[in-house]
Amino acid sequence: MSSALSCLLLPLLMLLWSGQCVMSRPLLAFLIDGFRADYMDGLDALPGFRELLRRGVTVDYMTADFPTLSYPNYYSLMTGRRCESHHMTGNYMWDEHSKKEFLIGINPDSRLPMWWDGAEPLWVTAQKASMKVHMYYWPGCEVEIRGVRPAFCEEYVYNPSLQNLTDSIHKALNVLSSGQAHMAAVYWEKIDVEGHHFGPDSPEVRRAVLELDKAMQVLSRGITEKNLEEKLNVLLFSDHGMTKIQWMDKVIELDKHINMSDISKMMDRGPVVSLWPLASKHQQVSHAEHQYPERFFYRGGKFVSPLTLVAEPGWFIAENKRLLPFWKNDSSGPARGWQHGWHGYDNEFLDMRAFFLAAGPDFKQNVRAGPIQTVDLYNLMCRTLGVEPLPNNGSWSRVECLLSGARESTLCYGMVLFSVLLELLLTPGH
Repeated sequence: MSSALSCLLLPLLMLLWSGQCVMSRPLLAFLIDGFRADYMDGLDALPGFRELLRRGVTVDYMTADFPTLSYPNYYSLMTGRRCESHHMTGNYMWDEHSKKEFLIGINPDSRLPMWWDGAEPLWVTAQKASMKVHMYYWPGCEVEIRGVRPAFCEEYVYNPSLQNLTDSIHKALNVLSSGQAHMAAVYWEKIDVEGHHFGPDSPEVRRAVLELDKAMQVLSRGITEKNLEEKLNVLLFSDHGMTKIQWMDKVIELDKHINMSDISKMMDRGPVVSLWPLASKHQQVSHAEHQYPERFFYRGGKFVSPLTLVAEPGWFIAENKRLLPFWKNDSSGPARGWQHGWHGYDNEFLDMRAFFLAAGPDFKQNVRAGPIQTVDLYNLMCRTLGVEPLPNNGSWSRVECLLSGARESTLCYGMVLFSVLLELLLTPGH
């Protein structure tokens, strides 16, 4: 073989061998907060979802990580790791050593790397691989994680509007179709907000689902107009479900059971409450202590408290009824609205189930598969984006059936080409 041909073939061989030639396509991910698995029932009234499913896949349900709260599952989705591995173990956390607090991402200390560096989310890995990521209202996109930020971040605001959502869709399609971004991620919160305020079976939640469906119709039109049907993969998923609660009837008032002066720190209210008893009072406070199940994958988290209270579904834990998290249901006066829905309970509780839907050239069409888990999506997103996944807790066997044969064919073609080129390189006289 001539030295010139060798110089041409050797780099190509090395590229094929490393797997870099496996086709990657742009990815658009939607995180729909609080969308329970059964909200997509009745597709006749949801033409936007119906069109996506016609050319895509869904599953019976997706099991969220415990606790079935937002931030723990935001990170499980994007790292493929259980909560005790990525350490984002609550919406409200406290670091006993530094005395810093994480308050559902809204206080300045919530942006400290200490909360986020327990694992590397997909957008950071993609940026490290020279792939540009644009994120819209996604919680945490404003944080520097392991020294990296996304190429663009529209910072989170409480309860983005439908206009915010459709504007984000247009912006995402523009940057993905033009090659300015390889991945875009959009967050929408309204379904979760309405679920808390009015309950999961309320007309308000149904209206929010219909609004989302309108946005999905906008998405499908945009994909068609930009000729992206065979180029763009779209994933929609939620972080958890929602269940109805009896606001004043099923409240566990801690100050009626323990002396609150024996507690040095209490974080959160609801199904999961974290307590740090005074060292001398731990036995008195935890007189009926039980271990939570190993399947929670929770106790090893760095910020898990010495004593974690977990309520049965429908029950709510607070210091007392006076300190329940009422919401401001009018424009004047104090917050006094009752909450009618909540989440955070045991992740095997049916109402905590999340949803998943995907469409695009890498996915089968009009297919419904069995249940998957939150941690499984990371490998799926890495595969469609062409990113090497980091060690994770996801199961490839639960999601590989969702993919079409196109990607595997591309890899096989690459390996055939590799064999031909290797033979040319080794054959004397060439």
